[in-house]
Amino acid sequence: MEMSEVNPMIEVLIVEDDTKIAEINRRFVEQVPGFKVVGIATDEMQAKSQLEILEPQLVLLDIYLPQANGLDLLLFIRQHYRSTDVIMITAAREIEPIREAIRSGAFDYLMKPLIFDRLKETLLHYAAFQRELSRLDTAGSIGQSDVDRLLAGPVKAEPLPVNTADVFLPKGIDKLTLEKVVQTISTVNDGLTAHQVAKRIGISRSTSRRYLEHLVGFGIVYADLSYGVVGRPERVYRSKK
Repeated sequence: MEMSEVNPMIEVLIVEDDTKIAEINRRFVEQVPGFKVVGIATDEMQAKSQLEILEPQLVLLDIYLPQANGLDLLLFIRQHYRSTDVIMITAAREIEPIREAIRSGAFDYLMKPLIFDRLKETLLHYAAFQRELSRLDTAGSIGQSDVDRLLAGPVKAEPLPVNTADVFLPKGIDKLTLEKVVQTISTVNDGLTAHQVAKRIGISRSTSRRYLEHLVGFGIVYADLSYGVVGRPERVYRSKK
């Protein structure tokens, strides 16, 4: 039996009005094993057309669309395409859109600028969720423990301001350096850029950014864009205290 018959690819539709961001998201998605992008829509009309033609299993949906509200499109998908799931990806920082997305059945809600590790985490969670659904469907009869395991989702790392001993350390991440980065971020309320962190602990800017993005992926710090008077916006990192 071919691998595709055992673990079929999860087909993804990206709904994003910025074509450059849509292409970045496509490349991100296709770096995750088991997922392929089957379409990109830049407005509501294209999205509805591709939903009908492609019938994707998963949609990455932006809230802000030209002359449309992504939350309305989310409701449309939940009403007309019950086998299609939605992950919201948006720059919105207000709580109400998040509340509405959750109420309307979004599988997850990711903030822009998109972090690859965070997207990968939720895609792998989604794939595991679907595998568990298939297993339970085959079993026919389920118990409370099955339901609990299905709804619990992946274990999230708690925000730890200093002690990072329990954080998984991938290749290229040193525990001592990681703790220095966490301690440095934890002492500044207004946040720091990767360059500022690098100067404080004596590492390169690229190394600093790698460690900071690792911490963002685990929810220990969060990042926002800071728009200066001149030049490109910078990511500012803050500890989740």
